[in-house]
Amino acid sequence: MIFESWKHFARVLNNRTRFDIVLLLRKEGGLSVSEICERLGYEQSRVSHNLKCLLNCGFVEVEQRGKRRIYRMSEIACRILDALEDYMEEYQRQLVKCGVLREELENAAEKVKSRG
Repeated sequence: MIFESWKHFARVLNNRTRFDIVLLLRKEGGLSVSEICERLGYEQSRVSHNLKCLLNCGFVEVEQRGKRRIYRMSEIACRILDALEDYMEEYQRQLVKCGVLREELENAAEKVKSRG
């Protein structure tokens, strides 16, 4: 069970659009869908789809302000991501140089290449 939870947590951030939204909301605070689209240059449907995932997974919260919905990072998600960022700053070189991870990535790329 715990492995599956970690796997899903990683999948949330392993999507470039969601990752970009998370970075933006951590930096800027509360924003509407149109403001997120404007700053990131993504289409509204793409942003809305990924915000739905971030909301369902507890990364963001939404507040209704008149006709606008304002999205912001949840406090707990910010604390977790701050701690992970601290870890990555300290161990970035080791993460990048890890031969096991590099080999797994190369093997995955070869499988994709051989399929198509």
